[in-house]
Amino acid sequence: MGDSHDAEKRVVAEAALRWVRTGMRLGLGSGSTSHCFIELLGERVQRGELRVEGIATSQSSEDLARQSGITLITPRRGLLLDLDIDGADEIAPDLSLIKGGGGALFREKVVARASEYFLVLADSSKQVPHLGAFPLPVEVVPFALPWVTDEMSKIGGNPVLRTKPDSAAQPYLTDQQNYILDCKFGVIESPADLASRLEKIPGIVEHGLFLGYATAALIAHGSDLLVLRPNRAAEPIAKFQALP
Repeated sequence: MGDSHDAEKRVVAEAALRWVRTGMRLGLGSGSTSHCFIELLGERVQRGELRVEGIATSQSSEDLARQSGITLITPRRGLLLDLDIDGADEIAPDLSLIKGGGGALFREKVVARASEYFLVLADSSKQVPHLGAFPLPVEVVPFALPWVTDEMSKIGGNPVLRTKPDSAAQPYLTDQQNYILDCKFGVIESPADLASRLEKIPGIVEHGLFLGYATAALIAHGSDLLVLRPNRAAEPIAKFQALP
């Protein structure tokens, strides 16, 4: 199953290049699918077929983009990115998302907000009828961790402090040097209500509910590619008009 999903990630990453035009300023996402896209984009750039600039959503993506020959820019006032391309951990029919499994949710949300068009890339395992099977990441300032953990428990989040992959005794640190609580709410009946509650808790930097951000999602089911838009029937990519 893992090999098939890896193949699907490459399929959607290759297809996403149809959305990219020379001269664009791009948001470059994080995670395995986004990294595949960055590598393929870099190949096109190095062959002289595309000229683009990008802002990466994590240090790892920034490093990969630089290695791939993609010109990097930094945030500034008035900058609106043409296109943000990123993955997701779960995608609901209305294109509500859970993101942050890789720990980059804060920068991912900042870049998505600063983009005119947000295209989500995913393999078939990420498409779900309701959000919540995947634990919801919540980025927390270290000082506030005990209190935020208590608050998450009170609202049924069953919080677990994320640790480093190579050391279960050491907390995982985001690029902002914050902690992440992975919260298991189960099926999230009202993502908007939960997001509102989380945003009122001091000490939470950001949460992994991305509501109203995605313009479209490109999802691979084997070799078949579907384009989803909020609350509309999926379309085969051959029938979908990408960016003009």
